[in-house]
Amino acid sequence: MEKTYAFAVRIVQLHQSLAKEHQEYILSNQILKSGTSIGANAEEAVGAESKNDFKSKLSIAYKEGRETHYWLRLLRDTGFLNSHLAASLLSDCNEILKIIGSIIKTLKKSYFLILNS
Repeated sequence: MEKTYAFAVRIVQLHQSLAKEHQEYILSNQILKSGTSIGANAEEAVGAESKNDFKSKLSIAYKEGRETHYWLRLLRDTGFLNSHLAASLLSDCNEILKIIGSIIKTLKKSYFLILNS
């Protein structure tokens, strides 16, 4: 949870920078929505009412992470984001995706074990 929160803070700062320095609002709003949604959905997963609800919220967080990854690459490749900052943000995003993906994979495995027992 701390990783997703810290990442969201960085995304908010990126959004502010893109809007202020580049007057770029469309892409910056897209990454703001997806990048902050990762942590919000992970936080909702903690308060889930069932295992299915937990998995659903984490799945949304994962999808938002994939979208954020896309926007970061696009911002880098169009020159709005320097390669050093892009690499740092992409690294954090990849780490979060691996963590969430691993949790989802474990949930799927335990679900199939229950079905086959």
